Amino acid sequence: MARVAIIGCGVVGAAIAYELSLVPNLEITVIDCHEPAQGSTQAALGVLMGIISHKVKGRLWRLREQSILRYHSLIPELEAVAPISFNRQGILMLCFPGEDMAQWEKLAATRRTQGWQLNLLEPQEVRRRYPQLGTMEIVGAVHSPQDGQVDPVVLTRALVTGAQGNGVRFRFGERVEWINYLETEAGKRCDRLETTQGNLEVDWLVMAAGLGSTPLTAGLESPVEIRPVLGQALQLRLPNPMGNGEFQPVITGDDVHIVPSQGGDYPVTDYWVGATVEFTGEGDPMEGDPALLKQVLERAIALCPDLALGEIVRTWSGLRPRPEGQPAPIIGPLAGFENVLLATGHYRNGVLLAPATALEIRQAIAGS
Repeated sequence: MARVAIIGCGVVGAAIAYELSLVPNLEITVIDCHEPAQGSTQAALGVLMGIISHKVKGRLWRLREQSILRYHSLIPELEAVAPISFNRQGILMLCFPGEDMAQWEKLAATRRTQGWQLNLLEPQEVRRRYPQLGTMEIVGAVHSPQDGQVDPVVLTRALVTGAQGNGVRFRFGERVEWINYLETEAGKRCDRLETTQGNLEVDWLVMAAGLGSTPLTAGLESPVEIRPVLGQALQLRLPNPMGNGEFQPVITGDDVHIVPSQGGDYPVTDYWVGATVEFTGEGDPMEGDPALLKQVLERAIALCPDLALGEIVRTWSGLRPRPEGQPAPIIGPLAGFENVLLATGHYRNGVLLAPATALEIRQAIAGS
């Protein structure tokens, strides 16, 4: 039995734990100083912008495609053990004057060759299908029926439940204090974790700790710099559903997402709106600017005026892990170590890329 330790139980760590739990002859332990789905996971909107992304080749497209493919099988697997709040009605992206619709037509053609679907809509068709939209000028829209949205916290808890059912051990409220390693001919090799609850012998170590990956890697003298970027969002409760109550895709445009909440009663009357992107300087306090969240809400109301009738029932924020000096995300071996893998720094795409990240880690450890 190969002993695998995973540090971090946000959506990425939980997805890795679940994916590895499907591999025989692995003894898997997940350690987190908090309960699952804290940190950036609890602040995410869970919008899965894979097929509608402009990426058509290379690493970032491969990760997106792998994730969307895996989500299509993963959600039914998890629904067998726990309820999942998953919106299967796709993403509607609004296009404004100045948008190059020819580029969208080209992308739709490329997606067809890749086995995916994007539907381009003329302005009058958009208005007919989505009467909740305001009077702002649009030149069309793109509907991506194979993308979707998932509640990140509900998803993470379901992944934990599924992994526990497959024998994974979760140790919450426990902190890693020291990572011991040996010098070998091939490089360095981690052999033991010292935690607040005792020692843990390991054959593989996976760091999925988001911002916590920086001090962990620094302790191994192979630092990976990850900086926090704050995001704020809010939840509105309307007296009635917007538009067609039976068809509620995610609506996105002008750097704002309007997300029908799948966690309440049906038809949907709650909507998540977000999110801000707030950078701060070294040492600055990470507190959200209320004025920036107000601007996001104002842009959302410009898209869907009925949102102005809503009551704000919740606001929240979180810190996204953004790698410094290298592209997001960081997936693969830690420099100088033969058995330490990084799965961190996903920035704004942690929920989207969690399944593909888990598959990459599974391939590295199990070869399949």
